[in-house]
Amino acid sequence: MADDTPQKATAKKPLVTPVAWAEARALVQQHRHRLLLGMVLMLVSRFAGLVLPGLSGYVVDDVIAEGRSEMLVPLALVAAGATLVQASTGFALSQVLGVAAQRAITEMRKRVQRHITRLPVGYFDSTQTGVLISRVMSDAEGIRNLVGTGLAQLAGGLVTATLGMAVLFYLNWRLTTLTLLILVFFGVGMAKGFSKLRPLFRERGKINAEVTGRLAETLGGVRIIKAYSVEKREQLVFAKGVHRLLRNVAKGVTGVSATTSAASLVIGLISALMIVVGGRAIIDGFWTVGDMLQYLVFTGVVVAPVVQIASIGTQITEAFAGLDRIREILGTATEIDEDESRQSIDALRGDIEVDGVTFAYSEGVPVLEDVSLTAQAGTTTALVGSSGSGKSTLVSLVMAFNRPQQGRVLVDGLDLADVKLADYRSQLGVVLQENFLFDGSVAANIGFSRRHATRAEIEAVSRLAHCDEFIQGFPEGYDTIVGERGVKLSGGQRQRVAIARAILADPRILILDEATSSLDSESEAMIQAGLSALRQGRTTFVIAHRLSTIQSANQILVLEKGCIVERGTHHELLAAGGRYRELHDTQYRFEQDQFINPGEDFTPEPEKVEVPKVAGRVPRL
Repeated sequence: MADDTPQKATAKKPLVTPVAWAEARALVQQHRHRLLLGMVLMLVSRFAGLVLPGLSGYVVDDVIAEGRSEMLVPLALVAAGATLVQASTGFALSQVLGVAAQRAITEMRKRVQRHITRLPVGYFDSTQTGVLISRVMSDAEGIRNLVGTGLAQLAGGLVTATLGMAVLFYLNWRLTTLTLLILVFFGVGMAKGFSKLRPLFRERGKINAEVTGRLAETLGGVRIIKAYSVEKREQLVFAKGVHRLLRNVAKGVTGVSATTSAASLVIGLISALMIVVGGRAIIDGFWTVGDMLQYLVFTGVVVAPVVQIASIGTQITEAFAGLDRIREILGTATEIDEDESRQSIDALRGDIEVDGVTFAYSEGVPVLEDVSLTAQAGTTTALVGSSGSGKSTLVSLVMAFNRPQQGRVLVDGLDLADVKLADYRSQLGVVLQENFLFDGSVAANIGFSRRHATRAEIEAVSRLAHCDEFIQGFPEGYDTIVGERGVKLSGGQRQRVAIARAILADPRILILDEATSSLDSESEAMIQAGLSALRQGRTTFVIAHRLSTIQSANQILVLEKGCIVERGTHHELLAAGGRYRELHDTQYRFEQDQFINPGEDFTPEPEKVEVPKVAGRVPRL
């Protein structure tokens, strides 16, 4: 057993995996008609390219040596015709296969992006964003060498080399045999070279994805980097990454250069052979000067495609490496795949039950342990506790972003594991502590939760969320661009836009994770009325550290170290004198120190508001 472990650790991955071959075959099959047309055009072009070398002997032996000037015009016309055919087919080839390649790249990018967006949330927790971007944009680029001109050039090169070799054997079989032996040795060398290059290309994609991912994190967190003056540290991390990439590229360049140099050496050796053998053949009268020139030209016709095949082989190797990485992504099961065997659901009542749930992000380190709760439809459940107690993880399970290792989460008596996620999540509304806004207009961000919302509906929910007052202050109003991640808005403004977005969604189940954390006391007092109205008739989960905001909740659950240690209403928990009372008193003293009236309930009475009616749906207030 001791000897087996090292062998397993050093087991090499196949140079081209079966899944990469399968993906390549599928691509070729999908674009077979264009590829077939491209092959025909390539062959016509190659045949036309053999005309000029074939005419060289006639020009030297018949026209120049024998003075047959009447052959000049016919030969020139044939040469011009062949050149025209070659140019025309070359242009047509670029249009036929070039467009096919770009279409294939576009479709592959769409396919990978579509697959990635359907992956479970847990996948994104363990995978860098830059890695996924590299899979979508960079790895898909290589397939142009499979469905573009790459395969056609490879086939055309083989045909040209074969025909040229046949002509060479006709002109001088002894010299051609020696030439062929040299080319065989060159081919064997290329095969070994490619076996070294393929792992390099595969590793290059991985390094590039890691460097891109780190760069994306650096740019996204530039304010934190500047706040702590750690620019040099990030520069060093990036420099190490790009130098790893440099070493990989340098090895690749060395390998490709060695192949090119070997090709030059082959040409030199063949030229030396022709000088000796060809020169003696002319002296002995076996060859004319035209024969010698024709042999030289056809030798170039044979060698050039062989060298080109080496270049195309490198490109196709890169394409297979990219396909291999893409297949790793496409082979990951999506939520849609899992939904195929699940039950469809219509409108929910909103009864939520968490039954004996245990969950851990890392094996052996549970974040939640044997947690149970019941939230009846239309009620508000508040979750409180110290940081790391499992509050956000619990609502993550309710949103089906994660699955419990033990226990069940039920909605209207149905296990979420048996319900189609798309149906369930279409009835969720979410306001998080760090709400994400897209780089677009304010109106587009509010309307994100309902695609066909009218401007009037967007403005109506904005008034409920008290967004309208600051949006109207912008020169461009609702058409104001918020910037990447909403950077042009304050934290409180972003929070109110997110609340308006949730109101517009008209959800049956509402998740509020520190929904007012970014608001000052005045803004919070205004918006609590809108939130209170929004909660009416909806099953709501509220995570809050400011206990004054949850006094009206139907039940309050106190979590500590992944367990529910207390549950009840605000007054019941205060009277119990347990952990909730401890949290309340601690916050009371803190608010006194901050000159805040701790006895004031920041939750005003719900104002009478009207949520805009959604076509075909009745708002639940």
